[in-house]
Amino acid sequence: MNKKSSVGLNRPLTRRGSWISGISWFVAISLAALAVYLGWMRWRGEDTLIQRDAGEEVRISTVTPIPQSLRQIGALPVFSQVVMSESISRRASLYTDIPNRPRQDVVEYTVDLGDSVFAIAQAYNIKPETVLWSNYDVLKDNPHSLSVGMTLKIPPIDGVYYQWKEGDTLESIAAEFDTDEDGILSWPGNRLDLTHPEIDPGTWVMVPGGHREFQQWIVPVIARGAAGVSTGVYGGGACPGGYEGLYGSGAFIWPTINHTISGNDYWSGHLAIDIGAALGEPISAADSGVVVFAGWATGGYGNTVAIDHGNGYSTLYAHLSSINVSCGRSVTQGQTIGYGGSTGNSTGPHLHFEIRYQGGFVNPWYVLPAP
Repeated sequence: MNKKSSVGLNRPLTRRGSWISGISWFVAISLAALAVYLGWMRWRGEDTLIQRDAGEEVRISTVTPIPQSLRQIGALPVFSQVVMSESISRRASLYTDIPNRPRQDVVEYTVDLGDSVFAIAQAYNIKPETVLWSNYDVLKDNPHSLSVGMTLKIPPIDGVYYQWKEGDTLESIAAEFDTDEDGILSWPGNRLDLTHPEIDPGTWVMVPGGHREFQQWIVPVIARGAAGVSTGVYGGGACPGGYEGLYGSGAFIWPTINHTISGNDYWSGHLAIDIGAALGEPISAADSGVVVFAGWATGGYGNTVAIDHGNGYSTLYAHLSSINVSCGRSVTQGQTIGYGGSTGNSTGPHLHFEIRYQGGFVNPWYVLPAP
C-alpha cells in the first residue's frame, strides 16, 4: 500500500520535469539556431538592423560587404559612414596673401614694327611725354625718332627718368624738372637713404611728376607768297613760294580711306594724328589749295607734301612712299597728292597728318568729319 502510494505520488512530478526539460531543449536549440544565423549573416557582411514602425519594416543601416580577401586574413569590421547634414565647407582660393603692388622698377621695351610713342605709353598706362622725357638720349624729345629695334626705358609712373651727373643735387634736379625734392627722395624705386641720401654720378633716378619743355621737331609750312626758303634747313622738298592758285572752303575731308589712328594720336608732343594708311594707298588733299612743300623733309617726316589753302589754314602729309604733285601746283579737295608709305622715322606705313591755322596747330579731330 505504501509502495503504490509512493509510485502514484511520483508520476505527476515526472511529467512536469519532462515538460520543463522539453522547453529547455527547445530554447537551447532556438538560441543555437539564432547564433548560427547571426554568425552566417555577419559572415556575409549583411548585418541589417530592422525597426518595426506601424507594421512596416524600415532599414536603418547596412554594413558594406567585406571582400573575400579580407575575410581570409581577419580584417577589422567595417562601419557605415555617418554624414552630418550640417558642415562647414572651404572654397579654394587662387590668390595668395601677397598684395598686388604697383610696379616700382623701370623696364625696358624694344620697339617693334608699327609702334608709336603714343601706343607704347598707352600700353604701360603712362603719358607719352613720360616716354619722351625718360629716353632723351635716343629720342631727343622727338616722337618721330622712334625706330624699330630701339630700346626704350619705361618708368612705372609719370615723370622723368634721369641719369645723375657730377654736381647734381636733389635741390637742383627738383628745380630743373619743376617738382619737389621729397618726391624724389621718398619714391621707393629710387632706394635712397632718407637720412643720408647720396647719389653717385651715373645712377638712374626717377623724378616723379617732373617735366621739361618740349623741343618741337616740325616742318614749317611755307606760305604761298613766301620766297627765299632754304632747302638746306627744311629739306629738299621746300618750295620757294610766290604762288597763286585755288583757295580752300574751310571744310575738310579725310585724306585717307581709313579713318582710324595707327600710331600717335594728337598730344602735346605730337601735334598731328597718325592715320592708318597701307603702303601705296592714295592720299588725298583734305581741301583745295596750293602745294608749298613737295619732297623730302627734315625732322623724320620723310617724303612730305604741304598745302596752303589760302584762308589761314594749311595741311601737311608726311611719310609718303611717293609724291604725285610739285611746288606751286593747285590741287582740288580729294585729289591724289601722293601714296601711303613709311619714309623718314617711321615704324610702319601710316600718314602723319597736320592741320595748322595762322601758324598754330589745330587738333584734326576738331575739324575732320566724324569717322
